[in-house]
Amino acid sequence: MEQNSADLLTLDGPFADLLEGFTTRDCQQQMAASVERVLADGGSCVIESGTGTGKTFAYLVPALLSGKKVLVSTGTKNLQDQLFHRDLPIVRKAVGVPVTTALLKGRANYLCIHRLGLVDQDARYADELAAIRKWARQTHRGDIAEVRSVAEGSPIWSRVTSTAENCLGAKCDDYDECHVKKARQSALAADVLVVNHHLFFADLALKEEGFGQLLPGFKAVIFDEAHQLPEIASDFFGVILTGYQLQGLCRDIRLAEVAEKSGIAELIPRLEALEKAIADFRLTLGEADRRAAWASVEEQPAVQQGLAVLKDCLGVVSQVMEVAAAAGEALGNVWQRTVDLNDRLEMITSRASTDYVAWFETHNRNVILRLTPVDVASAFRERRDNGDADRAWVYTSATLAVNGSFDFFQARLGLEDAQTELWDSPFDFQQQALLYIPQGLPQPFAPDYTQALVDTIVPVLEASGGRAFVLFTSHRALREVAQSLPQRIDFPVLVQGTAPRSQLLTQFRDTAHGVLLGTGSFWEGVDVRGEALSCVIIDKLPFASPADPVLQARGAAMEAEGRNPFFEYQVPNAVISLKQGVGRLIRGTDDRGLLVLCDPRLLTKSYGKYFMKSLPDFPVTRELADVQAFFVE
Repeated sequence: MEQNSADLLTLDGPFADLLEGFTTRDCQQQMAASVERVLADGGSCVIESGTGTGKTFAYLVPALLSGKKVLVSTGTKNLQDQLFHRDLPIVRKAVGVPVTTALLKGRANYLCIHRLGLVDQDARYADELAAIRKWARQTHRGDIAEVRSVAEGSPIWSRVTSTAENCLGAKCDDYDECHVKKARQSALAADVLVVNHHLFFADLALKEEGFGQLLPGFKAVIFDEAHQLPEIASDFFGVILTGYQLQGLCRDIRLAEVAEKSGIAELIPRLEALEKAIADFRLTLGEADRRAAWASVEEQPAVQQGLAVLKDCLGVVSQVMEVAAAAGEALGNVWQRTVDLNDRLEMITSRASTDYVAWFETHNRNVILRLTPVDVASAFRERRDNGDADRAWVYTSATLAVNGSFDFFQARLGLEDAQTELWDSPFDFQQQALLYIPQGLPQPFAPDYTQALVDTIVPVLEASGGRAFVLFTSHRALREVAQSLPQRIDFPVLVQGTAPRSQLLTQFRDTAHGVLLGTGSFWEGVDVRGEALSCVIIDKLPFASPADPVLQARGAAMEAEGRNPFFEYQVPNAVISLKQGVGRLIRGTDDRGLLVLCDPRLLTKSYGKYFMKSLPDFPVTRELADVQAFFVE
């Protein structure tokens, strides 16, 4: 008899035997049935599935039962590993259907045997390089996540992994043993392939140039953490150039010259001039980290001079490399990279179009130049539809709807015709949680707001016994609170940026009564269950900075159409971000916790109701005494 996805997720199904404490959830069964229909019939479906509905099993079960080749894309590499190594084996065993599965990451996640052989012995990374070489002799997959003794962010990894630009492809002497090639071969042969959004869009962007390989072979695509898609699509449908890319080009040209010896005497002096031009151009944009529109600096004499020298030096190196390319494959490859990076520099700094915004970021010694599309809906729709018309598309996340409507998410990706489904979290927020909106705080833009925030949260943390995340919308506010809060409370304070994210989370889980201060990445993808996290405090409503160049460009485009960018773009975007932060609190049926939203605009501004109506059904208080009583119970 043909198996039914919803039936497999009942107490009479196989999961009850495989998972201790498994419970049946109507919302999970209903979602599984919806995904099953879409996979069978084709088309698109957008699904918000609140925390605790069990959405991962709700799409994996019908995916494995469908008999189709299914591509599953997750938001991050960590979630990708979790889904492939933990969730998929359980579902495959429960379903009992013979399917092949594969995990595929971007090429920067795989050891490049060729580049490992070329890397210089560098005393700064001697221990790390020794560990990598020892692992390289043993590994079967070449996934750098296997090397726990070398930090993920170590600079050594960029020297022993490849990029699309520096990969020699089939011309490489180590091609037969290439880990990227083997991973892609396994991916294309799999019934169910797990990727991440960045890799999916990288492949989709390549498809436009005739190189995309992944999507054509799959009959269904399921996006988990789909709320991230619009911003990731913006990156891949645009153009990017970084100072580190240019510096890496210079380094790889040197390596190629050592190996293949073009004999061109002026090559190294020209490279040295280019390296100096890269560093000088970075300095023209100021020492502080910043993010701004290119138009705001392009008329400055120092920037104009720095850019002119950079373009001239890069152009000269390109001319020299064209001659050097005849000496060997590696030199020919880096010449092509030089031409490509030269083209990108010209496009970003010269292109004038209302459809794109040119902007830049600076971080320490690096500069990032970007050309970003103002709207990605048409580009995504075109690439999605340019293929198998019967392909099924599922977009799911715990945070897609704003006040019950999917209009904002659908419009951003051109999914206006998609079916929509919404299942709220099954958790009993009336019994498990409390929302506290403090009284007496000034407006968030007031100069004394951060100090007033600290005064407000200290008694809350005393009542909760620490065990809290304090989430910020800016690094500046985080730094200010990190300076004053430790002197006001007796609990351990962990601060983002003082250690890797994974290490901070491990410390938080292992430290009784810890208080973790975080921003950005701590708002989502963090799962701390039980009493260790009993309080989440959010400093402000997470509106994007009004100075953000992409936000400004999108706002101007909407105003030109007679629309209201604040209510149609900024508010819904902030609502989805807030829902992500709130979702850190209650992660299981036995969890109990306090949510503190400090921003008074929730109750004083007309748009506050959009945020409140988009949150779970919390009981609400404005009294500190209720907070103290909550933790006494």
